[in-house]
Amino acid sequence: MPEHHKIDYIEFPGSDLGALKDFYSKAFGWNFIDYGPTYAALADAGLDGGFQADPAEASAKPLVILYSEDLEASLAAVKAQGAVIVKSIFDFPGGRRFHFTDPSGNELAVWSDKQRSK
Repeated sequence: MPEHHKIDYIEFPGSDLGALKDFYSKAFGWNFIDYGPTYAALADAGLDGGFQADPAEASAKPLVILYSEDLEASLAAVKAQGAVIVKSIFDFPGGRRFHFTDPSGNELAVWSDKQRSK
């Protein structure tokens, strides 16, 4: 079960999902769950994560994703600390998330499987 404000997922950019899946399955025994032609989630890798092959969606570097029980409150908290919001809250299969940059310019994301708070 995800824990509030803990690292929960890491997303890697990738241009060739077939080659990535082949490499990691053969090198480390990882399995994958495909979510369309441009996304493969990690399975049996020790930490949840995935590869994003859509250049319009992929970050330039690995993307660390935190979990939140209240996405709007987390968004407000990072804004209050001066974070730059690079992607506003959006829906994806399984939940919603937003992306921000920290004071050093690192991009992170926060996700939730909870519906919008009232």
